[in-house]
Amino acid sequence: IAIAIGTVFFGRRLVEMVGGGITRLNSGRAFCVTLATAATVMSAAAFGLPVSSTHVAIGGIFGVGFAREWLDRRSQSRAALPAEEARRRILIRRSHVFTITAAWLGTVPITATIGAVTCLIILAVMGA
Repeated sequence: IAIAIGTVFFGRRLVEMVGGGITRLNSGRAFCVTLATAATVMSAAAFGLPVSSTHVAIGGIFGVGFAREWLDRRSQSRAALPAEEARRRILIRRSHVFTITAAWLGTVPITATIGAVTCLIILAVMGA
C-alpha cells in the first residue's frame, strides 16, 4: 500500500527525473517500465525474494533505453545517416549505466555491514 501511495504522489516526478536523465521516456515507455517493475516485484514477492523496487524500475528504464537503441539501429532511416553520426548516436547515457551499476554493487555490502553493526550494538546494549 505504501509503495502504491508513493507512486501516486511521486511516481510521475520520479519517472520524469530518472527517465529524462537516463533516456527519454514518453507515456508508452513509462507504462512499459511501470508494468515491468510491477511484474518483477510481484513475481519476486511470490517466491519470497527481497528486491528493491527502485533498482527494478531503473533496470526497466535501462531496458527501454537499450530497446530503443536496438530498434533505432535496425530502422531504415538510420542508413541515411553518415557513418560517424550513426556510431555516435546512442539513446541511453552510458555514464549513468556505469554509475548506477557501481552504486548497486556497493549498496549490498554496505547495507549488510551497517545492518550487522547495528544488530551487534543493539545486542550489546540489551545484554544479549
